[in-house]
Amino acid sequence: MSKTYEHYQGAAHHHERAAYEFQEAAKYHQSEEFEKAAHHAYLAHGHSAHAVLHDIAAAKLCVGRFDVPATPGIEETEDKIAAA
Repeated sequence: MSKTYEHYQGAAHHHERAAYEFQEAAKYHQSEEFEKAAHHAYLAHGHSAHAVLHDIAAAKLCVGRFDVPATPGIEETEDKIAAA
């Protein structure tokens, strides 16, 4: 399994956990159990932050794999001038 795929899977897992914790926080907030709501909101924030880290790591791997210079380098330009 590629590292990029592993990071995407990790991000998806943490996004799902964050969504669950946010739902739990909302449920406890409605029932006015604010201490439990705060705890679940804290957990949701942590899962969201961890998901973002996985997203960033996957993006870095993708950019590194497909990083092709958009403009020709100085060597290529000099070669074309010399050939003309």
